[in-house]
Amino acid sequence: MPKIKYDSKIYPLLQIKDKNLFKEILEYLKPRPEDKILEIGCGRGFLTKEMQKIAPATIGIDINAKAIEKGVAQNLKVMDAIKIDFPAASFDKIYSCHTIEHIKEIGKFLKETERVLKPGGKAFLVYPYEIVRGTGAIIASLILFGDVSSCRKIHVHKLNPKKIQKMLGSTKLKHVKSRFSLFQTPQYFTLLEKV
Repeated sequence: MPKIKYDSKIYPLLQIKDKNLFKEILEYLKPRPEDKILEIGCGRGFLTKEMQKIAPATIGIDINAKAIEKGVAQNLKVMDAIKIDFPAASFDKIYSCHTIEHIKEIGKFLKETERVLKPGGKAFLVYPYEIVRGTGAIIASLILFGDVSSCRKIHVHKLNPKKIQKMLGSTKLKHVKSRFSLFQTPQYFTLLEKV
Protein backbone atom coordinates (compact mmCIF):
# COMPACT_ATOMS: atom_id res chain seq x y z
CA MET A 1 0.00 0.00 0.00
CA PRO A 2 1.25 3.51 -0.72
CA LYS A 3 2.36 5.74 2.14
CA ILE A 4 -0.18 8.48 2.81
CA LYS A 5 1.20 11.97 2.25
CA TYR A 6 -1.05 14.95 2.70
CA ASP A 7 0.33 16.89 -0.23
CA SER A 8 -2.23 16.01 -2.89
CA LYS A 9 -2.97 18.64 -5.53
CA ILE A 10 -6.34 17.06 -6.37
CA TYR A 11 -7.92 16.35 -2.98
CA PRO A 12 -8.05 19.95 -1.66
CA LEU A 13 -9.69 21.12 -4.87
CA LEU A 14 -12.64 18.82 -4.17
CA GLN A 15 -13.42 20.49 -0.86
CA ILE A 16 -16.55 22.61 -0.78
CA LYS A 17 -18.10 25.12 1.57
CA ASP A 18 -20.27 23.29 4.11
CA LYS A 19 -22.90 25.69 5.50
CA ASN A 20 -24.41 23.06 7.81
CA LEU A 21 -21.08 22.26 9.41
CA PHE A 22 -20.37 25.95 9.88
CA LYS A 23 -23.72 26.34 11.70
CA GLU A 24 -22.65 23.58 14.09
CA ILE A 25 -19.34 25.33 14.76
CA LEU A 26 -21.21 28.55 15.52
CA GLU A 27 -23.64 26.76 17.84
CA TYR A 28 -20.89 25.07 19.85
CA LEU A 29 -18.27 27.83 19.95
CA LYS A 30 -20.41 30.98 19.89
CA PRO A 31 -17.62 33.09 18.36
CA ARG A 32 -17.33 36.80 19.15
CA PRO A 33 -15.62 39.49 17.06
CA GLU A 34 -12.78 39.83 19.58
CA ASP A 35 -12.01 36.08 19.69
CA LYS A 36 -8.75 34.75 18.33
CA ILE A 37 -9.71 31.43 16.73
CA LEU A 38 -7.66 28.61 15.20
CA GLU A 39 -8.90 26.09 12.65
CA ILE A 40 -6.74 22.96 12.60
CA GLY A 41 -6.89 21.12 9.28
CA CYS A 42 -8.42 24.00 7.36
CA GLY A 43 -7.80 22.65 3.85
CA ARG A 44 -8.38 25.53 1.45
CA GLY A 45 -9.98 27.60 4.20
CA PHE A 46 -13.70 27.64 3.36
CA LEU A 47 -14.71 27.47 7.03
CA THR A 48 -11.88 29.83 8.02
CA LYS A 49 -13.17 32.43 5.55
CA GLU A 50 -16.67 32.25 7.02
CA MET A 51 -15.34 32.46 10.58
CA GLN A 52 -13.22 35.51 9.67
CA LYS A 53 -16.46 37.38 8.86
CA ILE A 54 -17.36 37.03 12.55
CA ALA A 55 -13.93 36.88 14.21
CA PRO A 56 -11.38 38.55 11.89
CA ALA A 57 -8.36 37.22 13.83
CA THR A 58 -9.18 33.62 12.84
CA ILE A 59 -6.22 31.64 11.48
CA GLY A 60 -6.32 28.34 9.58
CA ILE A 61 -3.55 25.75 9.50
CA ASP A 62 -3.12 22.65 7.35
CA ILE A 63 -0.27 20.24 6.63
CA ASN A 64 -1.05 20.24 2.89
CA ALA A 65 0.95 23.09 1.31
CA LYS A 66 -0.97 22.69 -1.95
CA ALA A 67 -4.27 23.28 -0.15
CA ILE A 68 -2.88 26.47 1.39
CA GLU A 69 -1.56 27.61 -2.02
CA LYS A 70 -5.12 27.29 -3.38
CA GLY A 71 -6.59 28.88 -0.26
CA VAL A 72 -9.76 30.96 -0.36
CA ALA A 73 -9.12 32.87 2.91
CA GLN A 74 -6.48 35.12 4.42
CA ASN A 75 -4.21 33.97 7.28
CA LEU A 76 -3.79 30.35 6.20
CA LYS A 77 -0.52 28.67 7.20
CA VAL A 78 1.20 25.38 6.45
CA MET A 79 1.60 23.71 9.83
CA ASP A 80 1.51 20.28 11.46
CA ALA A 81 -1.27 19.71 14.00
CA ILE A 82 1.14 17.95 16.37
CA LYS A 83 3.64 20.82 16.31
CA ILE A 84 1.65 24.05 16.26
CA ASP A 85 3.96 27.03 15.81
CA PHE A 86 2.14 29.50 18.07
CA PRO A 87 2.90 30.52 21.65
CA ALA A 88 1.04 28.97 24.56
CA ALA A 89 -2.42 30.36 25.30
CA SER A 90 -2.72 32.08 21.90
CA PHE A 91 -6.34 31.21 21.09
CA ASP A 92 -9.75 31.69 22.68
CA LYS A 93 -11.31 28.93 20.58
CA ILE A 94 -10.18 26.11 18.32
CA TYR A 95 -12.07 23.91 15.90
CA SER A 96 -11.00 20.97 13.80
CA CYS A 97 -13.26 19.17 11.35
CA HIS A 98 -12.46 15.70 10.03
CA THR A 99 -8.77 15.95 10.87
CA ILE A 100 -8.14 14.06 14.12
CA GLU A 101 -8.88 10.65 12.57
CA HIS A 102 -5.93 11.18 10.18
CA ILE A 103 -3.39 11.96 12.92
CA LYS A 104 -1.36 8.99 14.12
CA GLU A 105 -0.24 10.70 17.33
CA ILE A 106 -3.57 11.94 18.72
CA GLY A 107 -2.03 12.47 22.16
CA LYS A 108 0.35 15.06 20.71
CA PHE A 109 -2.54 16.69 18.83
CA LEU A 110 -4.54 17.03 22.06
CA LYS A 111 -1.53 18.34 24.03
CA GLU A 112 -0.81 20.94 21.35
CA THR A 113 -4.49 21.93 21.26
CA GLU A 114 -4.40 22.35 25.03
CA ARG A 115 -1.11 24.29 24.92
CA VAL A 116 -2.23 26.94 22.42
CA LEU A 117 -5.71 27.28 23.95
CA LYS A 118 -6.25 29.91 26.65
CA PRO A 119 -7.54 28.73 30.06
CA GLY A 120 -11.32 28.54 29.82
CA GLY A 121 -11.06 28.29 26.03
CA LYS A 122 -13.09 25.79 24.04
CA ALA A 123 -12.10 23.29 21.35
CA PHE A 124 -14.64 21.74 18.98
CA LEU A 125 -13.85 18.48 17.18
CA VAL A 126 -15.78 16.89 14.32
CA TYR A 127 -14.88 13.34 13.34
CA PRO A 128 -16.55 10.48 11.46
CA TYR A 129 -18.69 7.71 12.85
CA GLU A 130 -17.39 4.50 11.31
CA ILE A 131 -18.53 0.93 11.92
CA VAL A 132 -15.23 -0.21 10.43
CA ARG A 133 -12.18 2.09 10.48
CA GLY A 134 -11.61 3.63 7.09
CA THR A 135 -15.12 3.34 5.66
CA GLY A 136 -15.41 7.12 5.80
CA ALA A 137 -12.29 7.44 3.65
CA ILE A 138 -13.33 5.20 0.73
CA ILE A 139 -13.97 8.14 -1.61
CA ALA A 140 -10.67 9.78 -0.62
CA SER A 141 -8.88 6.49 -1.26
CA LEU A 142 -10.43 6.25 -4.72
CA ILE A 143 -9.50 9.85 -5.55
CA LEU A 144 -5.95 9.67 -4.23
CA PHE A 145 -5.00 6.11 -5.19
CA GLY A 146 -7.62 4.77 -7.61
CA ASP A 147 -8.68 1.97 -5.23
CA VAL A 148 -10.18 1.51 -1.77
CA SER A 149 -7.30 -0.43 -0.25
CA SER A 150 -5.72 2.66 1.33
CA CYS A 151 -8.77 3.84 3.24
CA ARG A 152 -7.52 2.39 6.53
CA LYS A 153 -4.21 4.20 6.06
CA ILE A 154 -6.05 7.48 5.55
CA HIS A 155 -8.21 7.10 8.67
CA VAL A 156 -5.72 5.77 11.19
CA HIS A 157 -8.24 5.85 14.06
CA LYS A 158 -11.84 4.80 14.57
CA LEU A 159 -13.06 7.31 17.15
CA ASN A 160 -16.04 7.96 19.37
CA PRO A 161 -16.62 10.37 22.27
CA LYS A 162 -15.65 7.79 24.94
CA LYS A 163 -12.28 7.17 23.24
CA ILE A 164 -11.67 10.92 23.02
CA GLN A 165 -12.49 11.32 26.73
CA LYS A 166 -9.99 8.59 27.67
CA MET A 167 -7.27 10.36 25.67
CA LEU A 168 -7.77 13.60 27.62
CA GLY A 169 -6.27 12.19 30.82
CA SER A 170 -2.83 13.76 30.45
CA THR A 171 -4.17 17.15 29.39
CA LYS A 172 -6.04 20.04 31.00
CA LEU A 173 -8.87 19.53 28.51
CA LYS A 174 -12.20 18.33 29.85
CA HIS A 175 -15.09 16.89 27.92
CA VAL A 176 -18.12 19.23 27.93
CA LYS A 177 -20.50 17.41 25.59
CA SER A 178 -20.73 15.26 22.48
CA ARG A 179 -23.44 14.53 19.95
CA PHE A 180 -23.93 12.12 17.09
CA SER A 181 -25.24 13.53 13.81
CA LEU A 182 -26.42 11.92 10.60
CA PHE A 183 -26.50 15.04 8.40
CA GLN A 184 -24.49 14.62 5.18
CA THR A 185 -22.26 11.97 6.75
CA PRO A 186 -22.48 10.11 10.07
CA GLN A 187 -20.25 12.05 12.44
CA TYR A 188 -19.62 13.07 16.03
CA PHE A 189 -19.39 16.57 17.46
CA THR A 190 -17.33 16.93 20.65
CA LEU A 191 -16.81 20.10 22.68
CA LEU A 192 -13.83 20.35 25.04
CA GLU A 193 -12.77 23.06 27.47
CA LYS A 194 -9.37 23.90 28.94
CA VAL A 195 -9.59 24.04 32.73
